[in-house]
Amino acid sequence: MRVVSLVPSLTEAVAGTVPGALVGATEWCSHPADLDVTRVGGTKNPDVPRIVALAPDLVIANEEENRAPDLAALRAAGLEVLVTEVRTVEQAFRELTRVLAACGAGRPGWLVAAEAAWREPQDLLDARDLRDLRDLRGLRDLRGPRPAPVRLRAAVPIWRRPWMVLGRDTFAGDVLARLGVDNAYAGHAERYPRVPVDELRSPDLDLVVLPDEPYRFTREDGPEEFVPRTPVALVSGRHLTWYGPSLTEAPAVLGAALRAARPAR
Repeated sequence: MRVVSLVPSLTEAVAGTVPGALVGATEWCSHPADLDVTRVGGTKNPDVPRIVALAPDLVIANEEENRAPDLAALRAAGLEVLVTEVRTVEQAFRELTRVLAACGAGRPGWLVAAEAAWREPQDLLDARDLRDLRDLRGLRDLRGPRPAPVRLRAAVPIWRRPWMVLGRDTFAGDVLARLGVDNAYAGHAERYPRVPVDELRSPDLDLVVLPDEPYRFTREDGPEEFVPRTPVALVSGRHLTWYGPSLTEAPAVLGAALRAARPAR
């Protein structure tokens, strides 16, 4: 079986499950770290002739990460292209099962473990956590005994200048929702809307979540844009947006980052 992957998440999944099957991957496919295959350009600009020259039995792609004209060109060259759609965690599990089956594999242990990790509601942010965050902003509106888990309202920038955020119907939005964090822009008409930075300073937000990809937000590049008392959580973009082996540890990794949220400065 010869496989070319145009999706970093799926590259990691196939490489870790069907050793030797991958013959090509994009420049953005960074996991596993020792992946040694032909690089075929980017997710948005794959080198179609190079992919054709590899003579793969299967090209795996994603309807969001890859462009329809490139996939059409691969099909026109006689290649089989499997296109995934992943907007929720449950859909990720279904699509991973489909991709791995197409590569001749069964259900690997990491996929079983990932499903188990996400099976129960993740009470990683409870009322005490929310009280701590709101206390940092001077909003002490939760008192008394520790009540049941509550939810945070957050904005999730993915780019700056122009500022872009997660909007409706996204995998990352579903990941956060399962961890008790509701996307403030989940009802927006666009999936990745541009917004003025002033909106991200709204007192209606409990939290701003800054992933390190696709834009690499760091403590020195991002949080300074927000008012001093808005809690900011710097999180792993791979654990927030990738659907592959990282799903196994994502609940714990993201939960720890969310609990560690602190004011911008």
